[in-house]
Amino acid sequence: MAYEFTKEDLQEIEKIKAKYPEVKAATLPALWVAQNRFGHVDENVQKLVANTLDLPESHVHGVATFYTQYYKEEKGKYVLDVCTCLSCQLCGGYDILEHLEKNLGIKKGETTEDGMFTLNEVECLGACGYAPMMQITNDQYVNNLTTEKVDKVVEDLKNGKVPEYEQIEMPLRNVK
Repeated sequence: MAYEFTKEDLQEIEKIKAKYPEVKAATLPALWVAQNRFGHVDENVQKLVANTLDLPESHVHGVATFYTQYYKEEKGKYVLDVCTCLSCQLCGGYDILEHLEKNLGIKKGETTEDGMFTLNEVECLGACGYAPMMQITNDQYVNNLTTEKVDKVVEDLKNGKVPEYEQIEMPLRNVK
């Protein structure tokens, strides 16, 4: 498949490039522009980014493959990243992952037949105090998961409703 950026994408990439003294620094945000446009950054998309930035393909490939947030293959409309690192694991992360596998009819790393969901097991997402948790398509965190909460999130996503930002209050410490 041949990929092309829109005129708007190219304008955005030019604005990104203007922020940096060297074009290499624009690689990460340009890959985001590409992923937002195409839903992934497979090898063909990486080549497009390299050509657009006039950088070696090997550089763009190295960046894209280093970061798990860049999808190297097509994914579902919603990517559910379930954390199973120690804190989430101890609080039921594997139970949540298995519950989603059962309810979505897929295993981790797979996408539902309708293309709606991809389910991933991931390492720490940096919200250990709110375990277990998951991230939706590199954006929205859903914390303190229960099977009921996950079922509601999935149902809402099926209806096109992304969960709202979840404010978590931190207790104030007495500082003397």
